[in-house]
Amino acid sequence: MGFKNKVVIITGASSGIGAVAAKMFSDEGARVVMVGRNEKKLSSVAARCASPLVIRADVSNDDDARRIINETVKKFGQIDVLINNAAMFMKNDGILGKNMMTAYDTMMSTNIRAVVHLTHLAAPYLVKNKGNIVNISSIGATMPPIGLGLTSYYVSKASLNHFTTCAATELGQYGVRVNAISPGPVKTDFIENSKMDSSWDDFRPKTLLNRVSEPEEIVDLIMFLTSSKAKGVTGANYVIDNGMLIKRF
Repeated sequence: MGFKNKVVIITGASSGIGAVAAKMFSDEGARVVMVGRNEKKLSSVAARCASPLVIRADVSNDDDARRIINETVKKFGQIDVLINNAAMFMKNDGILGKNMMTAYDTMMSTNIRAVVHLTHLAAPYLVKNKGNIVNISSIGATMPPIGLGLTSYYVSKASLNHFTTCAATELGQYGVRVNAISPGPVKTDFIENSKMDSSWDDFRPKTLLNRVSEPEEIVDLIMFLTSSKAKGVTGANYVIDNGMLIKRF
């Protein structure tokens, strides 16, 4: 798809969609910058890639965010693609729960504020190369919560969707495209990391196609959106959820 020597920053690259994205972009000849918090997992993914730049960082930390951009430019001299994939869910008891605001602040910090900050920092370099951005959102942004404690996460993703539209509007005049992808359930370690009392099998009957996506399916869409094949696509939000949003019974 034309990624040879393109510099691609992937946040949340230590597992799930981000890890698969690092491998697949690397296979296509991209110079991959892997960002994540878990050093052991990052190293494991990096071993399957071709000489990636591995940056252990917390995207919600302002100093770390600046370091991500600075180290990338120092090593490669450019940025062509920014994939804002890092996100987190903090278990909480909802609006009536004691930890509502702690959960809200934590999730908003990683799921939206960090995206805004990294976009701000990377934008000058993306403008130079007419690069593009893909933000990994969720169908939770456009549906009511299906369980207690999901409100803050869903609100953070709704904010991400609108920021995508706003950023696309502002950066389009410079040739920079900005798009979002809204997956439904995807087989990652999200449930385990979030300490949720469920399994991916629980989500199958909630979809029209009775299946849960593999991370590779999401990365295929990321690669399309960041390639020249999608040169006319910006400000879009691609839903890939096996029909979960439109299932009614």
